[in-house]
Amino acid sequence: MTDDGPLDEFDREILRRLQLDARATGEDIGAAVHLSAAAVQRRIKLLRQSGVIAAEVAIVDPVAVGQAMSFVIGVELERERADMLDAFRRAARADPNVQQCYYVTGVADFILIVVARDMADFEAFTRRLLFDNANIRRFTTSVVMSRDKIGNTVPI
Repeated sequence: MTDDGPLDEFDREILRRLQLDARATGEDIGAAVHLSAAAVQRRIKLLRQSGVIAAEVAIVDPVAVGQAMSFVIGVELERERADMLDAFRRAARADPNVQQCYYVTGVADFILIVVARDMADFEAFTRRLLFDNANIRRFTTSVVMSRDKIGNTVPI
């Protein structure tokens, strides 16, 4: 990737590898894609600066840290004014139980993916984010029975 150019095949392969292992070294990636470690590091730096690489994080198993339950929640708002949408977005982003928040079309206005320790923890979450919000018309909840695929990789 140049400062002003699109991704080339080297960038794409570097991204594929980093999505699978963000701790891969420049040497390891360089050997795989036939570039020097320095060239790989320069490209990664540009990918970070340009925002193509948005974050590098550890993915934690929720069950291993006591967040054994997952829920999919559809939220319908009473009114869809921009300020009210933004207020709900801010509240969802700030709540640590909310793992994902999507503004969507259809019956629901937002879809949330939420984790909780147990049903009591989930009830506390619903009171905090949903029941105490006068702009929420209704919400529906599906309890996740099994986590068959969790992914953060993007096809490149």
